[in-house]
Order: sequence, then C-alpha cells, then structure tokens
Amino acid sequence: MFNTAVATNNRSFIVRWAWREIRQGQLWLVTLALSLIIACVFALSALVSRVEAIIVDQGRSALTADSVLVSSQLIDLSQLKALSTDAVKVAQQIRFGTMAFSDNGMQLVSVKAVDSGFPLRGELNLQSADTALLEHHVKPQQLWLAERLFSLLNVKVGDVLMLGDAELTVSGRITQDPELSFNPFSQMPTVFINQQDIEAVGGVQPGSRISYRYYFSGSNKSLADIRQQLILTPSQRWLTENDAGRSGDFIERARQYLSLTLVLVVLMAAATLVLTCQHYAATRKTAVAMMKSLGATKGFLWRWLLTQIGLVFVVAIVIGLTLGLGLEWLLRYPLQNLLPDQLPAMGIAPFAISLLLALLIALPALGIPLSRLVQTSAINSVQVSTMAPTSSRLAWLLLLLPVLAAIVWIGTNFLVWLTLLGIVGLLLVLAGIGVAAIALLQRVKLGAAYSLALSRVNRSKTKTATQLVALTCSLMLLAVIGLLRNELLADWQNTLPANAPNVFALNIAPEQQQSYLAALDKANLTRSQGYPVTRGRLVAINDQRFYATSNETATDQAENNIEISNELNRKADDESVDPALRRELNFTWAKILPSHNVVTKGQWGKADGVSVESGIAKRLNIQLGDKLAFTVGGLEFNATVNSIRHVEWRNMKPNFYFIFTPDVLQSFPSTGLVSFRVGEQQNGLLNTLASQYPTVGVLDLRMMATRIQGLLAQISWSLTVLAGLGVVSGLLLIMTLLRLSISERQTEIQLYRTLGASRKRIAATLWFEYGIIALLAGVIAAVGAELVVGLLVVKGFELPFSLHPLMWLGLPVLAIGLVYLVSRTQINKLLLPLR
Repeated sequence: MFNTAVATNNRSFIVRWAWREIRQGQLWLVTLALSLIIACVFALSALVSRVEAIIVDQGRSALTADSVLVSSQLIDLSQLKALSTDAVKVAQQIRFGTMAFSDNGMQLVSVKAVDSGFPLRGELNLQSADTALLEHHVKPQQLWLAERLFSLLNVKVGDVLMLGDAELTVSGRITQDPELSFNPFSQMPTVFINQQDIEAVGGVQPGSRISYRYYFSGSNKSLADIRQQLILTPSQRWLTENDAGRSGDFIERARQYLSLTLVLVVLMAAATLVLTCQHYAATRKTAVAMMKSLGATKGFLWRWLLTQIGLVFVVAIVIGLTLGLGLEWLLRYPLQNLLPDQLPAMGIAPFAISLLLALLIALPALGIPLSRLVQTSAINSVQVSTMAPTSSRLAWLLLLLPVLAAIVWIGTNFLVWLTLLGIVGLLLVLAGIGVAAIALLQRVKLGAAYSLALSRVNRSKTKTATQLVALTCSLMLLAVIGLLRNELLADWQNTLPANAPNVFALNIAPEQQQSYLAALDKANLTRSQGYPVTRGRLVAINDQRFYATSNETATDQAENNIEISNELNRKADDESVDPALRRELNFTWAKILPSHNVVTKGQWGKADGVSVESGIAKRLNIQLGDKLAFTVGGLEFNATVNSIRHVEWRNMKPNFYFIFTPDVLQSFPSTGLVSFRVGEQQNGLLNTLASQYPTVGVLDLRMMATRIQGLLAQISWSLTVLAGLGVVSGLLLIMTLLRLSISERQTEIQLYRTLGASRKRIAATLWFEYGIIALLAGVIAAVGAELVVGLLVVKGFELPFSLHPLMWLGLPVLAIGLVYLVSRTQINKLLLPLR
C-alpha cells in the first residue's frame, strides 16, 4: 500500500526515476522540444537587440547626429540654447550653392558651412598636405575640397581659390564625409568651410536657396522634450535615423525575416512539444492506473509527475541557454564588422523572454494531458479505456495564456499576422482537399495491400486528417522559411549584383557625349546607355493644376513668372505635398525603355507619350491615357501616359520618374548621364577622364557599393544560418510526428501478426498507408507554401513573385524520404507476434 510518508521518504527514488525517464523514456523528446524553444527565442532576442542597436547607431552616424532639424529659414540660436540642456549637444550647418574659381577653371559647388562642433556623430576625415595628419573638424579660414575638385579646378593643396567673394587657401581634401549623398542628379562637389567665413564668401543673400541644419545629440528623452517644445513651420522637418542610410531597406527586410522565422520556428517547436507531451501522457496511463490500484493518491501522482516535469525544465533550461548562447554567437559572427567593438549588453531580457515563452507554451502542452492523466481510472490497469477528459474550464484557461502572450508579443507585426492567418486558412482548405483526394485514390487498384491501406485510412478519417494536416503544416512551414530566404537573397543579388555600376558621370555636354562614351568603351568598362537629362516639373494631371499659372498675354509674362516662382517655393516647403511635386525632377527621353525597367501596364509608344514610374503613379493616381503637363525652363508642354513602369531604385543604375518619347522632349537643352563600373585596378582612369573632360561631374560610389555588398553578404549568412535552424525544427517535428504515429499502431499490428497475417503483407500495407499520406502531404504542402510565400513576397516584402517548380518535386520526395527513414526501424519492431 502506497502512502504519503513512504513517498516523501523516497524522493530520491522519484528523482532517479524522473532522470531515467528523460534518458530512456519519452521525456527526452519533451526535453528536446523545450530546449529548442528556449535556444531559438534566446538567440534571436539577443541578436535582434544588438542588431537594432547598430542599425540605430549607423543611421545616426549617417545623420552626423541623433536628430537633425532641417529648415529653409534661420532659427534663432537663443531659442535653441533655451531648449537644449547640459545633456544635449548642438551643432549647426548652412548649405548653399556657389561658384568656385581657380586660375585654371570654375565649378559650381555645394558649400557646407559648419561650426567647430560638427559632426556630433560619425567621422569627418580631412587630409592636409601631410598625408599622415587627419583633421576631423573645420576651423576658420580653412577650405576643404572634395577629391574630384582638385582635377576639375586643376588645383593642389596650398593654392588660393576664389569661393564666391572670398579668397581662401585650399587646406586639403575631404576623404570621408559622413553625410555622403547618393543622388547622382543633385550631387555637386562638396566644399567645407567654417561658419565664420560665410559673410566673406557672400553665399547667403536674399532670394538664395539655403538649407539650415541643426544637429542634436543626447538622450532620447532630452531629444523628445526638444521636439515637443519646438513648434515647426511648414518649411521645417525633423530627420531621424529612419530617414538616412541606403542599407535601411535591406536591413529592415532582414529584421522582418528574423521575426517571421522566429515565430515559425517557435510554432514548429511548440507543435513538437504538444505531440510529445500527449504521447508521454498516453504511455503513462497504465502506470498511473497501476499506482492508483495500489492506493496512490492524486497528491502523490502530482508530486511524481511534477518532479519529472521540474527536472525536465531544469535540463531544458541548461541545454537551451547553452545552445542559445552558441547560436547567438553563430548568428552574430558574420555581422561582427558591423557591430561596435564594445557590444551593447544583452541584459536579462533575452533570458526572461525565452524562459517565459517556454513556460507559457509548456503550461497548456503539459498541463492539459497531465490533468487528464491524473484522472485515469484504476480500472485501466486491467481494461484499456479512454483517458478521462479534463475540465474544459482548466483547458481554456491554460490555452488562453499562450494566446494572450502571442498577441502581446507579435503586436502590430503585419507580416507575422498575415502568415499565421494565411496558414490557418490554407490548412482548413487543404485538409478538406486531402480527404477528398484519399476518396479519389480508392478508384485506383494496386493490389490487396494498397486496398487494405486505404481501408485503414478511411476507417479513422479524423486521425488521418489530423496526421495529414500536421505533416502538411510541418512541410509547408519548412518550405516557407527556405523559400523566403531564397526570395530575399535573389532580390538583393538582382538589386545590387557584383557588377553593379559604382560611378556616375553627369552634366556631359551634348558635343562631348559620343566621345565620352567611346572613351569608356575603349577602356572596356561595363556601362549603361547614355541618357539625355533635363530638369523640370510636373504641373498638372488632366488639366488639374498643382500650381497657379497664367500665360494669356505676353505683357503679363514677367509678372506671371514671379508668381509661379513664389508658388513653387511655397509648394517646396509644404510637407503635405508629394515630394515629387516639391522639387524639380530629372526627365529623359528614349526610343526604347531601359532594360532594367519593367512595364507593368500599357505599352511604350513612338510619339507624344510618357512612361511613368509605378510609385509616383500610385501616389498621384495617374492612369493610362492621362494627359500630363510639365514645365522645363518656364516652357510648358503636354504628354499622354502610355505605360507604367516598375523601377528598382536601389540598383545604382540611372532611373527616372518620367521617360518621354523623343518627339516630346528632345528639343529642350539637356546634358548627358551615364553610369559605369570601375574595378580596383582602374583608379587612374577616373583622373584621366577628369583631366580630359573637366566639365563632366563624376560621382564615385565605390566605397558605398562595397559597403552595401559586404553588408548583404553578411546578412545573407545570418539568414542562411537561421533558415537552417528552421529546417532542423521542421524535420524534428516531422520525425516526431511520424514516430509517434507509427508507434500508436503497435498493438494493432502485433494483433494482425498473431492472427496469421504475413510480415510482407503487413509491411506493404504500412508502406502504402504512410506513403499515401506522405505523398499527399508533400503535394498539398507545395501548393500551400507557394500561396503563403506569394502572399508574403507581394504583400509583405513588396517584391515580384515567381513560381518554384523544383519545390513541387522536392517536397513530396522529402516527405516520402522522411517516412522511409523514420518508418524503417519502427515497422521492423512492430512486425513481432503478440506475446
């Protein structure tokens, strides 16, 4: 007879029993599933916190501050000083354009007049004549030039340069500007001066186009207080790290993939945990009944079970956190060049989140089957009966915990909710399709074993549907993780391939265009076609004007021009107006559209037409056949929309909002633009071109392109490691599902064997049964994965979608292969006579 006193005195025996259950029984699968959940959540939580920290740091370094206030009007410095506190640093920059003259040439330049505190973040590297000396701040009476100005103006360090009205001595060259702009059309060579020299230069005059920038660096709370106190005018706006950095789009998509994969991995690990817990409870039903028949109380049973589960949690925490630390390092290793030398501390959040999430998932996964197990009747020791149902109220309460936690955790992540809803909807539809497919397979005659297998499947439709849905879901999630990774990597490779252009030549005079392109071809450089470029504005759509214009009489023309100019300036300062309408745009014309632009609507015409980029067409509601009005140099003309194009703005190729047919625009003055790629061994070529064509502007983006390509390679490695982890989770779930499913057939198959069924017949029946389920699951999972990935790619990542024919063959083959590997040893154990 069992009693509580004896049970208490034998706690060590219960612990040893629990340890044996973990090593040799069914609890090792429960332990493995819990460890996987803890490891994945810990690793990704720690990694995401560190990656987000470096993303913020990079973005702020590109801004040269934590936050920047951009204004077209001068702000009272006393007001800024009153707003700032000891915890906030403030720096100022004034930008304007002016002419630079040397004894050998002249050039329009972009002047950045900064104070001695600029930059607050990032590095401004200024190199004087002494190559070993670098300066990082601009002092009064100093003039620092962009590299290409030395060849354009034919000057050297120490020469005197006329900048506006002032004569300044060239102090050296700008080797690194943290505010490097990517736009090749608006990029003028940069010069740095100190703000004390602005008055001598004379660049700030009434009517001048000037940009004032105020830089702030401090705590987030201090910056938030300043933003709240400073009331902005329509011509002012704040810039944060989210508005800077060309790599932001790549990193944001990588972060989306990280969060989505984390959810899918946790789902598969949770499913594995649920299956293993249910199987564990089912295998211990007889043991519980025996102990009850010998007098064991529910209290003793709960202590016995909780001792095992507690030990499982301890082992899972040790294994999970150890694996999590190693996995976090493995995911972080390829990003080490992006992370600071002193990594931000991960804190206790990843530990708390991983353990809390594992607990919330384990509560219903273990609590519900264990509650049913404790209710098992003692009669089960001599007569098998169904397990007693647990309290529905308790089951709902236990299920509510992870559901509420998931809602809080996922929050407003549209991509994850889209995936989960798509998977649930698809599974409901595909389960019905699978059952219908099994009914159709009955019409096929392949022998007695095949017929017996179908008969077995149809006798337990609920269990078959459950197995089919579980196997399909596992295969589908596995495919979604892998395909999304491939889609993202393919998009990045297409966006910025290894041979992407890294130099832009602009402002090429018409008489120089042919010879300049010939010089590039002679040097065997990969280049784009030459584009004629002229600047203008979109002023009306279907006679609906954006600006007040009037040109009825010639006598009013001068007055109207002033009125239009004032209206354009007001629009440029209005943040509610689309950015494309607040500034001049770059127009081009061509007989054939660029090969890297994809026409999504309409067809390119030969006359009186314009092709519109899809983004601006959507924002301004431009449709095929619309009549658009433009102005170039004060002259207005019209064109009809004949096509809409998809433009990839990240590919470092010349791209345009509007491309016209030649008859519309070729009569206007224009300059040439071409992009090309320069290799590491061709540095001298740019200097040669600059000396031969001194008026042609050259924008060298090699450093930026190299940095972005390196970033993509590193992110690709992290996604590959993460996808591999997702695949392992999916395979673990599939193998657990198959193993438990086949083991449930043990008594039935042994009875068939004892009644005289041959081993060959039983084996063939099992192979047919699980082969049919695996084949259907593979095919249905391929359909579901294609639909889910298409939905995510188009709606979530906003990428073009293409089918994956190899997956249609790969998933069924994978499913059948897994069934074979798992079933081969299991079926051999089942083909033994009943004793």
